[in-house]
Amino acid sequence: MSKAIKKQALGRGLSALLKDPENDIQSVDDKNADKVVGNIIELEIDAIEINPFQPRSNFNEESLRELATSIKELGVIQPITVRKLDFNKYQLISGERRLRASTLIGLTTVPAYIRIANDNESLVMALVENIQRHDLDPIEIALSYQRLIDEIQLTQEQMSERVGKKRSTISNYLRLLKLDPIIQTGIRDGFISMGHGRAIINIEDHDVQTDIYQKIVSQNLSVRETETLVKNYHDSLKPKPAIPTKSSSFEINDEDVKRFNKYFGAKIDVKVAGNGKGKITIPFHSEEDFNRIIKLIEG
Repeated sequence: MSKAIKKQALGRGLSALLKDPENDIQSVDDKNADKVVGNIIELEIDAIEINPFQPRSNFNEESLRELATSIKELGVIQPITVRKLDFNKYQLISGERRLRASTLIGLTTVPAYIRIANDNESLVMALVENIQRHDLDPIEIALSYQRLIDEIQLTQEQMSERVGKKRSTISNYLRLLKLDPIIQTGIRDGFISMGHGRAIINIEDHDVQTDIYQKIVSQNLSVRETETLVKNYHDSLKPKPAIPTKSSSFEINDEDVKRFNKYFGAKIDVKVAGNGKGKITIPFHSEEDFNRIIKLIEG
């Protein structure tokens, strides 16, 4: 059984637990509360109400449709967070775009983290313990860090102390959440490593990110080769330096022009371009004058 199937089955099991009136978990002190805190639960969308104090009211329709398409293909990568109001009744804390997009494609359930009364310290302990596990993929670790920031308001310095990791390490994990969802899924499924992801994240354009991801997978590129690919992309965006024009290798002085004028018996026009090339214009006033100049040239 795959990790994803195990998680899904666990989520359904916990969902059934929460719908049992005899196990109505309202507080961290209630029976089975430890099974809820820190875990992902498949929650019925109909049981979730939007937070009336949500400051965001406008959602870009095109962006919402793109997210819906992503969820249809890959599922909800980052669960929403709700707080328990009453028996089988919840209020959204974060993830309204994910909830709206899931509804848009007809999903009836959505993966969720459930907050219950006085669970702050228990949640911190559960998440810290979860981070210390060896079977987590980098995205799962990053999501745990993000929850500590969003829900417990821990700073990266505080997290560093709690989990025993350098702040730079925590920052590197959190940056992975800026990757396109397709690439996050690729990391979770083991198609690419965290090192690949850290190289790709230096590109902001998600279309370019996914193009490079496809090359990594199809060509089995190493992290070093991926870093080179990313560097070449950035180099291609730099403006090409202008090729300096060659200056004239010589100057036409007045004495030279006077010698031309005297030899041809006319006012000669001499022009030199910046690259050293030029032209001499010899005027004539009649056919007879033209023939005279021809004889001078022929010697």
